[in-house]
Amino acid sequence: MTGATGAVYAVRLLQRLRDAGRETHLVASPAGVLNVHHELGLDRRALEALADVSYSPGDVGAAIASGSFATEAMVVAPCSMKSLAAIAHGMADNLLTRAADVTLKERRRLVLMVRETPFNLAHLRNMTAATEMGAVVFPPLPAFYHRPASIDELVNDSVERVLALLGVGEAVPKSWGGLGG
Repeated sequence: MTGATGAVYAVRLLQRLRDAGRETHLVASPAGVLNVHHELGLDRRALEALADVSYSPGDVGAAIASGSFATEAMVVAPCSMKSLAAIAHGMADNLLTRAADVTLKERRRLVLMVRETPFNLAHLRNMTAATEMGAVVFPPLPAFYHRPASIDELVNDSVERVLALLGVGEAVPKSWGGLGG
């Protein structure tokens, strides 16, 4: 979890992964903790309670910093442009970016829920570089074809789509049913 707006995505993902019986490991940047407090009223302790294991970003010796620690996937939610740039350029200078680097080198699924708009050329180039290395760039853009009635429904839809990308069988993203029927 980084300092971009959209802390609700990280919290909802942790909740859904727990509901699905998946083990979660959390790295929240200091700015991410500030945002979860500002946007959702949660402190670090409440955020960390949502994960099975929590780490400090400075804990570069943590298990998730090694490719020998088997994981299925990693999601950076929300993903700031600073973190995107570090990941795209292999600057593994903290645990979050190191774990992302390990995820890529081990050819595991890395989903980056980038949060910024409009994009400048550096953002676009960094998204291209991350994609070329195997990451999935997933801006949590809302879908309206299912006629959401609340922000909660919009958040849930994006989260369910990410869970489906991760191969979580319990994911229930709303699918397009086509016109005329």
